[in-house]
Amino acid sequence: MKLKHLLQHSVLAAALATGAAHAQNVVLYSSNNTETIETALDAVKKKSPKLNVQPVTGGTGTMMKRIEAESQNPRGDLFWSGGFGTLGAYRQHLQPYRPADLDKIPAQFRGPDDLWVGTNVHVMVMMVNERQLKGLPAPATWSDLMQPQWKNKFAITDPSKSGTAYMLVYGLYKQFGQEGLDKIAANAVVTASSGTTYKGVAAGEYAVGMTLEYAAQEYVAGGQKEIKLVYPTEGSYLAPEGMFIIKGAKNLDAAKALYDGLLSKESQEAQLVKNFRRPTRTDVAVANLTTLPDLATIKIFPVSQEAAATDYEAVVTAWNQAVAKSK
Repeated sequence: MKLKHLLQHSVLAAALATGAAHAQNVVLYSSNNTETIETALDAVKKKSPKLNVQPVTGGTGTMMKRIEAESQNPRGDLFWSGGFGTLGAYRQHLQPYRPADLDKIPAQFRGPDDLWVGTNVHVMVMMVNERQLKGLPAPATWSDLMQPQWKNKFAITDPSKSGTAYMLVYGLYKQFGQEGLDKIAANAVVTASSGTTYKGVAAGEYAVGMTLEYAAQEYVAGGQKEIKLVYPTEGSYLAPEGMFIIKGAKNLDAAKALYDGLLSKESQEAQLVKNFRRPTRTDVAVANLTTLPDLATIKIFPVSQEAAATDYEAVVTAWNQAVAKSK
């Protein structure tokens, strides 16, 4: 019996040692919240159970600075996720990689030279609290909010405080010019964070918020019947977010496996269903899985992510001038 137990113990020890030897460690730098990361990794680990992912979180700007500071001795392997303009500013620290599923991602959601790829895309909407309209018809266009009757009835986030808010303001600037920004700034309540904007609408502080589709949809899914999403008939703006492998990654094979996993249909579907993060993949049926419309049915005003990054200082200055004129 003792010999039998010793043999069983030896077999178990060998199995554990083999499993440990085959485990793939990978360090994930991410600016996503814990819930989003957990949703994605749960899906990834079903396909790649030997991946041992160690998340390290922080704001996009903070994490990019960290990657830059660690460039001679990288401690992270993969970053997920940030706006394309931000990623482009650090391209010297990105390792090219071409995943097998890249053909499922439209060209507009890919970085140049296989340096990064979009995992989800934000759509800019008007989040409306119908109880707070007080007889006003719900806005149908961005231009509606430029009319005098909307003064102090809607919120927008300071573009210098939020990357997604910047893409919204950039879209407004490209579509309506300085005059359009002046009119929006004259009427808007300007908030310091994206969360303040959509939470304020949900709480009834504002009738309308110019904000992110997924954030507004969380309240709809949560049962707030007074909350509606309006996709402006003049066109919504897109703000894709992407990931990349860090140049010099010590766990390159594991980083590629995680990259493939985060880009997979299973991962993007899970993030859509649980967190309303709109996928970049063309083979995920958004309208079948949620009450959100398919992207193809939404009118989009095209903006260049690269140009938006280049024009950042100029557009933020234009916004600040618009705000100054409104005082």
